[in-house]
Amino acid sequence: MKMPLLRTCLVTTAAFVFSTALIAQTPAAPKVEFPAASPAATLKQRVGLTDIEVVYSRPSLKGRVAFGGLEPYGAVWRTGANTATRITFSTDVKLQGAALAAGTYEVFSIPGKTEWTVIFQKAGKQWGAYAYKPENDTLRVTTKAVALAAPVETMMIEFDDLRDSSATLNISWEKIRVPVKIEVDVVTTLVPQIEAVMAAAGDKKPYAQAAMFYLDNNLDLKKAATWMDAAIAAQPDAFHLVYRKGLIQEKLGDKAGALATAKASLAAAEKAPSPLLKDEYVRLNNALIARVK
Repeated sequence: MKMPLLRTCLVTTAAFVFSTALIAQTPAAPKVEFPAASPAATLKQRVGLTDIEVVYSRPSLKGRVAFGGLEPYGAVWRTGANTATRITFSTDVKLQGAALAAGTYEVFSIPGKTEWTVIFQKAGKQWGAYAYKPENDTLRVTTKAVALAAPVETMMIEFDDLRDSSATLNISWEKIRVPVKIEVDVVTTLVPQIEAVMAAAGDKKPYAQAAMFYLDNNLDLKKAATWMDAAIAAQPDAFHLVYRKGLIQEKLGDKAGALATAKASLAAAEKAPSPLLKDEYVRLNNALIARVK
């Protein structure tokens, strides 16, 4: 009586092994990669001595209304698509005048018709803003929305107005641009290094770069003038450096000195073998002469 049952079990086991072998021998379907609805993007920018990286996904309008429609006014938005937008600062910064420590943050925002709130939270792994909790905010800043004449089809984050110590982070989509001012303290970091290099032994020093940094950042202009003189002494034919000496004299209030320096640079520029270099410094020196006359 037990033999048919045993025979049945053996047949079933054999069938299972056979079908498993067939499955193992069946080739897997080839993988197909489809384009992302909101492609990922990575943006890197150095501002002064600070490295900034933004990682986000870029949604497109595709005939939809972005703000007040797809993204309601007054509601928290991931500031992009898919996972929350992330931003990394290599140094401490100020955003809209408010301090933010170096690190990586998730960026959320609350769109408004005229004013936006931009939010920074210590980075997690949030998908969208569904798990967003305001108690986790590190910083909130407000900024005025700027109307654009032409629509932006695909949401874009970019840097503009780059200076040694500042830049603007722009969030643009549809007919709205949302600017966030970034400030970095490059002076506190760099001045001690410059002073140490200039006080060290040796002749090959960054005289011109140091002089222009002091000029651009309204630091010790007398030191800037001395350093620019040293740069010119090392390259007496460098009329572009002579022009920059004139800029320092202008800022010092030495109009007569700036005028004489600009004229000397102009005379040398007019003899330059490069037409582009000649045209540029003839224009710059004439402008300086007109200002200090």
